[in-house]
Amino acid sequence: MITCKFEDGGDATLRHTVVDGILVKDNKVLLIRRAKNLIHGGKLALPGGYLDRNETIFDAVRREVKEETGYEIKNPKLFNIISDPSRKEDRQNVAFVFIVEVGEQTGKPDKEVDGMAWYDLEKLPAKEETAFDHHEVLDLYKKYREKKFDLPIVS
Repeated sequence: MITCKFEDGGDATLRHTVVDGILVKDNKVLLIRRAKNLIHGGKLALPGGYLDRNETIFDAVRREVKEETGYEIKNPKLFNIISDPSRKEDRQNVAFVFIVEVGEQTGKPDKEVDGMAWYDLEKLPAKEETAFDHHEVLDLYKKYREKKFDLPIVS
């Protein structure tokens, strides 16, 4: 949570904004293993992170995916907006989840990542091995692939 002081002198507790990228190639999704020192450390997750000041959500997903995987991405398509305050995390982040086209890998994962691998969409790791609500996001993505529906999904 972010504590903010408004012009009228009042205080408020606000929520963070994050972005996540769904990178799929050959029916496999790229998942990172979060560094041990992070929340949900050691668990698998979609690459992503916080929106920086003066950055659009599209710029943020490009930057975060590049930082955490080394991959350039193309054509980010907004898939899911998750604003439910009961999300499985401590900060009540509002998430913008994108489907992205995988480009060239021009770098290496940063210190927030202890590894990454491509996982078959039909044989995803167990829910317990996955950080936050990313397992549910991937289940929703699989349903979308089976039968396209209007995007973005807002929850």
